[in-house]
Amino acid sequence: MERVVLLLSTLDTKGPETFYLRDSIKNRGGACSILDMSMSGEFPGADITSSETARAAGADIEDIRVSIERKKITRQMIGGATKIATDFMKSGRLAGVIGLGGSTGSLMATDVMRALPFGVPKLMVSSTAALPGLATRYIGTGDIAVLHTVIEISGLSKPLMNLLDRAAAAITGMAMIDSFTVQSSRDSGVPLVAMSMFGPTERCSHYVRQSLESKGYQVIGFSAAGVCDRAMEQMILEGFFDAVVELAPGGVGEEFLGGMRAAGINRLTSAAKIGIPQVITPGGVNLTSPRKSHYKPEHHERRKFELDELRTFLRVSDEEIVGVARVFAEKLNQAKGPTIFLFPTQGWSAVDPPSGHMFDKDQDRLFLMTLKEALLSDHVTIREVDANLEEQTFGKAVASACLEIFPKSLKSQKD
Repeated sequence: MERVVLLLSTLDTKGPETFYLRDSIKNRGGACSILDMSMSGEFPGADITSSETARAAGADIEDIRVSIERKKITRQMIGGATKIATDFMKSGRLAGVIGLGGSTGSLMATDVMRALPFGVPKLMVSSTAALPGLATRYIGTGDIAVLHTVIEISGLSKPLMNLLDRAAAAITGMAMIDSFTVQSSRDSGVPLVAMSMFGPTERCSHYVRQSLESKGYQVIGFSAAGVCDRAMEQMILEGFFDAVVELAPGGVGEEFLGGMRAAGINRLTSAAKIGIPQVITPGGVNLTSPRKSHYKPEHHERRKFELDELRTFLRVSDEEIVGVARVFAEKLNQAKGPTIFLFPTQGWSAVDPPSGHMFDKDQDRLFLMTLKEALLSDHVTIREVDANLEEQTFGKAVASACLEIFPKSLKSQKD
């Protein structure tokens, strides 16, 4: 079966440029199929016409063409393209995906890309990639590469042809690499461990990773800044991982409080739902980072830690820590697998050592008391460790807890 690169474009506005990119991919030895997402009718030259794309979403291209409900018809075309791309992937025909477009085309194509799992090659060629806010919107939690064209995708000028040739070379090269899938992640028989982490828990994460790797585990880290930790949750649900270490679940509290590290309502739920073992710490949970433009008057009076020029952590209030603890309990109560919560009594990150102005032992214990009162699951064990989270003593406790409940191999997990 021939595997193809799926080229997502709109032939009504990007016809010649799309055909040039397709031919450039083919000239480099790649197979390519054009999927047309045009909303203004059907245009010749597509392998999958706009009519077929609309039909895959249960719609008719003529109804879409005359509709003035822009949002609705855009969602329909995205839905149809997503179904087709997913069918290509499930049948083993998908070698990669490349998109071509301006603002609307990029939004549509990257929506389709994000619906595909981690490991499928994805490249967006966009003239609007650098516009404020759009790159984040395009990529989201997807492993999407973005090529900013700088110039408009309009007319086959020499600079644009050079860009399209580079894009063709990039996606052709990506497509030569076998996609990383749940199945391929199992081929070695080594258990995969997802680990959340951020700067103030770096020493602990380094120690834990080395300890687990020395015992035969493979540890995959995720920066817990509100995006990659969301992606981690998705990949856990998709079955990539056998166990989880939470060294930086601060996105749970930030979601509750409206901070910049907010990681969505599903944060800290996936491992619990599917029942894989997890070791959890409160790394960075006693900190919040609201946008400075959203500061309330009392925020200016709080204890602060300037992480860098762009990020400032505030110590949460007593009322906030109680609310966050209740949210944690609600999520941990869903646990179906063995879960160990390790509580460091001497601070929860490098930001709040006992000698520092951010340390508040009484407030940290208020979190612990609230968590215990609200915790109902028999699958969760809470242990205190007399150390700061960044001390080696705590790192050893985390590694030990992991070895206690994590599968020794994929075979032992099945057994």
